[in-house]
Amino acid sequence: MAECIWKAHWLAFLGYAWTPYILSALALAELVTDQLPKTPSRKVPMQFGARIVSGGLCGTALGASGGTWIAGLVAGVIGAIGGYEFRTRLVARSGGRDLPIALLEDAIAIGGAFLIVTSFS
Repeated sequence: MAECIWKAHWLAFLGYAWTPYILSALALAELVTDQLPKTPSRKVPMQFGARIVSGGLCGTALGASGGTWIAGLVAGVIGAIGGYEFRTRLVARSGGRDLPIALLEDAIAIGGAFLIVTSFS
């Protein structure tokens, strides 16, 4: 357990007082900009990389609390990539209507995050 804490000490910034406010503002900005018609594809390297990194970071943080930071990292990266595939397939099945699927995806992400965070408290 001490080894897990040592390896995840770089995540200590997540416990700072301002971190929830900053990350919440960034999440809200992402929710809004994701709905805009001029938002580029999620496969643009910069955006796709950012999604993979943020998914991995979130997974690592959740996994570290239980001593399984590597499993959390892998799950976060898979979730980031899988989210793209999920949305792409649903949009194709809905006849190309992206906005309803984007809103559904956001609702699933917010609900899932709420369930995960409340199960750790």
